[in-house]
Amino acid sequence: MASLKDMRVRIASTKATQKITKAMQMVAASKLRRAQNAAEAARPYAEKMDAVISNIAAAASASPGAPPLLAGTGKDQVHLLLVCTGERGLSGAFNSAIVRLARERANSLIAQGKEVKFFCVGRKGYEQLRRNFDRQIVEHLELRSVRQLGFVNAEDIATKVLARFDAGEFDVCTLFYSRFQSVISQIPTAQQVIPLEVATPTAHAGPATSYDYEPEEDEILTGLLPRNLAVQIFRALLENNASFYGAQMSAMDNATRNAGEMIRKQTLIYNRTRQAMITKELIEIISGAEAV
Repeated sequence: MASLKDMRVRIASTKATQKITKAMQMVAASKLRRAQNAAEAARPYAEKMDAVISNIAAAASASPGAPPLLAGTGKDQVHLLLVCTGERGLSGAFNSAIVRLARERANSLIAQGKEVKFFCVGRKGYEQLRRNFDRQIVEHLELRSVRQLGFVNAEDIATKVLARFDAGEFDVCTLFYSRFQSVISQIPTAQQVIPLEVATPTAHAGPATSYDYEPEEDEILTGLLPRNLAVQIFRALLENNASFYGAQMSAMDNATRNAGEMIRKQTLIYNRTRQAMITKELIEIISGAEAV
């Protein structure tokens, strides 16, 4: 049985841990609002960009001069999985959920006889994926030194991906990230970005409108598609940032509550043990006095 001193040390240690988790919860809560606003502000631009490109691509996809980013390489053998995760932990299942989705996709592709490569953005995703796919990781980029995410960070990633695509290193690229829904809900998402998946118009959308473009559709897409890739990556980074702080806030709140429950139980055990020891000492004193 632990001594009273050991129990006091354990209670003090748990209280110190509770202070840390409470502080981390408050920091995450203060950063969440800004990250959430940035993610929500990026959604309309990314969705409108996707809609504009889809309208132009609908007319150009069948053209023999369609850009490779839209038409693809004509093959489906080599897949690049662009996995975006966080740089830090203590955020519940945030990082693990993204990695799990990417791992399931990789295993499914390998079972079909496809070749899989990984481009990891974020330290936590890289650490988890290298346990099973160390040889398949072709590039790893960390953003720990970035204080505030900017479009330039997404452009840097897009440039590296496009360089590998132009070199013929892969045929299909899929982006993995966590879409922010609420503090307690972050949705792991897989989005194919190369070749771009063009949304087909629905039947109830009405008759399609014909447009004449100047310059031609192929020329417009040649300039828009690389930028769209950077926009979608930037959106993923912002969604991840908001999801991370939401998950961390929730995880630290649970940790703080659990620490409080542990302190309550440890204090109860400490008081009972102390009372039992005092009672035992009193009995020994009384017994000794009666013996005299």
